[in-house]
Amino acid sequence: MVFSFFKKPEKMVARPAAVPRPREAREAVLPSLEETPVLTVVPAAAPPPPEAAKSDDSSLDYIDFVFSESFPDFHVEQDVSPVDSDAEEAAILYANGQDEAVRSLLESAVHIHSTGPGERLWMMLFDLYKITGQKEPFEALGIEYARAFEKSPAPWFDKSRAPNKSKEIAAGSLLFRGELTGDNKPAFDLVRKALDKNPRLRLDLSKISRLDAEGCGCLLALLQQARKARRELELLGRDALGALVEKRVESGRAEDSECWLLLLELLQLQGLHDAFEEAAINFAVTFEVSPPSWEPKRVAAPEPVRQPVMDSAGGEASADAHVLSGEIKAARFADLPAYADMHDPVLIDCTALRRMDFISAGALLNVLTTFRRAGKQVVFHHPNHLVAELFGVVGLNAVATIVFAKN
Repeated sequence: MVFSFFKKPEKMVARPAAVPRPREAREAVLPSLEETPVLTVVPAAAPPPPEAAKSDDSSLDYIDFVFSESFPDFHVEQDVSPVDSDAEEAAILYANGQDEAVRSLLESAVHIHSTGPGERLWMMLFDLYKITGQKEPFEALGIEYARAFEKSPAPWFDKSRAPNKSKEIAAGSLLFRGELTGDNKPAFDLVRKALDKNPRLRLDLSKISRLDAEGCGCLLALLQQARKARRELELLGRDALGALVEKRVESGRAEDSECWLLLLELLQLQGLHDAFEEAAINFAVTFEVSPPSWEPKRVAAPEPVRQPVMDSAGGEASADAHVLSGEIKAARFADLPAYADMHDPVLIDCTALRRMDFISAGALLNVLTTFRRAGKQVVFHHPNHLVAELFGVVGLNAVATIVFAKN
């Protein structure tokens, strides 16, 4: 919007010359000499003739000067929505760990904004109550919400349990693309790079349908390398992979020793002690060498039950997503590029993400912007509303689609 501060000067109209009043009129106006002190009047100098009033400096002649009526660089900012302002402030406070300040702000805001766009603030407060384990205020807010918006709120779910400190570092996820064969060098190289960048990595092997001895040896070497470097490499789909490997081994046939050793490793991780002991005996008889020993401390946790990830249209996209969890602080997301190299869309599961600080959100924006420039779609799956508002503050919603959980 452009305003004009100055207008063109109006044309000057010549006024008629002053005509002296008659003597009688002047005497009527002047007071009598008895009533006024005597003054000595000095006549003023006569004004110069019109030609003398002119100056040689043309810059002083304003008759023909016209000011500009437009200022193209002058803009008027639109007012910020009160709902946007409250949501932004609450998101930043929450990212900084100021939960009490967030609660005070939102509890006040939901009573002011109880219709339409204000529903965002109610969703943020619901999630805050869940995260901080405040069931009674949650239920009271639910009654008010149903009255204000004429629909039911999300059910109560206690998310107040503090995350295990040993799990605070978010685990990266990587789908093993292609088959577990020796000629699939690119897939193994990606796993090595991801391990170098992230101390925790989930490697999804569920898509593998074929393998050979060399491929089994490469995977076994990766597992041993991770253990030696004190990196956590979690195998997803290890049960199905174990069934494939078992088909490659035959007692009494001294071939494919790498398949035997990988089978023993998978049985160890699955905690199948009896099956491990039986396979170890068969290995020793077949190859006439001592088998690996059982190590109770190396039994892995059960595989998590993975929910399908929804795409931006609300349909089921894939169970293979990069997972963000816990409370993320000062992260650089160095493992994300390796995941994105093999995925389009780039699906980021935020179901278990409680909080992210402002620095991490900015770093995530930088990383995801490179993916968008490469033409990839980015989808955030099920973030809580406090984190989602922070994504909006830093501009992540401009490069990614956010899909909320359904009630």
